[in-house]
Amino acid sequence: MAQEPNIITCACEAYIRSLDEGRYYDAHEDLEALWFPVRFNDSDEVRLWKGFINAAVCFELIRKGRLEPSKKAWNNYQKYLPLLAGLKTVHCEIYDKIANLIEKKHKEIYYV
Repeated sequence: MAQEPNIITCACEAYIRSLDEGRYYDAHEDLEALWFPVRFNDSDEVRLWKGFINAAVCFELIRKGRLEPSKKAWNNYQKYLPLLAGLKTVHCEIYDKIANLIEKKHKEIYYV
């Protein structure tokens, strides 16, 4: 990756905090700043960030009562999630943590 590992870690930690606090729009923004400049890179890591962003969008749409559009965002997240299994990066641990938190949040807010 062209970006410094510390920048990626900081963005991921901010995303986790925002999700934990139910600030889904902010979580989206936390990773959007990382993803946007490199969005055209042919990289599974960049695509995974896009998936994480879609998960935050899904949660924000659920919060707003827009269940049908939230399903589309969730399906986009799930499309990118399998990339995590084959990813070779120093960030796999934090990405696993994010994926687990996303699954937990989805169960909490979607099935309430």
